[in-house]
Amino acid sequence: MTTDNAFNPLLKTLTVGLLIVFLMILLVMFFWDSEPDQFDVMHQAQSRNQGSSQFVIGYVTTSTMIEVADTLLSKRGGYLSNDIMPPGAVMDNIPNWEFGVLTQVRDLARAMRNDFSRSQTQSIEDQDLMFADPQFHFDSESWILPATEKEYRKGIEALENYLTRLSDPNEQDAQFYARADNLRDWLAIVEKRLGSLSQRLSASVGQNRVNTDLEGDSEAVQSTAKPDLVQVKTSWLEIDDVFYEARGACWALIHILHAIEYDMRDVLKKKNALVSLRQIIRELEATQETVWSPVILNGTGFGFLANHSLVMASYISRANAAVIDLGNLLEQG
Repeated sequence: MTTDNAFNPLLKTLTVGLLIVFLMILLVMFFWDSEPDQFDVMHQAQSRNQGSSQFVIGYVTTSTMIEVADTLLSKRGGYLSNDIMPPGAVMDNIPNWEFGVLTQVRDLARAMRNDFSRSQTQSIEDQDLMFADPQFHFDSESWILPATEKEYRKGIEALENYLTRLSDPNEQDAQFYARADNLRDWLAIVEKRLGSLSQRLSASVGQNRVNTDLEGDSEAVQSTAKPDLVQVKTSWLEIDDVFYEARGACWALIHILHAIEYDMRDVLKKKNALVSLRQIIRELEATQETVWSPVILNGTGFGFLANHSLVMASYISRANAAVIDLGNLLEQG
């Protein structure tokens, strides 16, 4: 047998093996590339509360935050943002979805620590929330020493400790204050997040925008001067990234707002703002419709092809306008 004759079967075997591995990676990618379904926040709270439908103020919001964070880690394929090996390392839709969810968890964790759990500015921080907040701000792409998942699990455990103390009538240090000013402060952060996402999505086609950075204050100044017209365009490499980040952020917000509707019901009714909150949820739910296209299309605004980013921006802009209106209602006496 010659060397060439011996080499050919080995080369064929190696080629077939690589092809099988490649196909397996594609199958796993297809299986993992799926966004989690929405869950019922009340049902989840009941299951966590041993079937009871009686909740102390703040229980549903905290329970929902725990479930959202846990879904981030335990969904199909697990947490992918810090993967360094295929298929996770070559996927970008779900990791960007994860970052959108994570941003909302981080914002709520900070609001829980600074606002919802404190009666006034001079009150002491809750120890569990003080620990959970920085845990969720840990590097989202760290894969070892320590792994991101491990740090986020610590944050979830701290939230579970807070929830246990919150529901214990003998534990008076753990509190959740359902007040209009606390809700308004958190909504101000939501407003900025949605506004940023809307602008980034709209920039998929490129826009010339008037510089309004110093609008409303005749004495305002900024570090570096900008031209009156600013060209804004999201790179074509980042269009689907922004789209799925927005999907993740809206997915998380839907659940949090459903929980807020329960815990803040009396405050919202007093301000005649319950309908406004429900309208925000309705607009955000429209962002979760199934994307039937295999790729995120980036046609021009009135062109032959669809532009998924502009459609998403439309829903988010309307939700953001409703958030602003809700904030104004809460500010009124």
